[in-house]
Amino acid sequence: MATQAFCVKCKKKKEMKDEKEVTMKGKGGVKRRAVTGVCPVCGTKMFRILGKA
Repeated sequence: MATQAFCVKCKKKKEMKDEKEVTMKGKGGVKRRAVTGVCPVCGTKMFRILGKA
């Protein structure tokens, strides 16, 4: 996928490594899509919310 997300530790947008799409609960019972991964530089967990499922 090569999704970009903001790394809180590096304070920059980076390409995620080992990314995986997850589903989370939204307001009103709506399912929301999100991607989780790891920063390739510092190893911090990264998270990006996508559109509705």
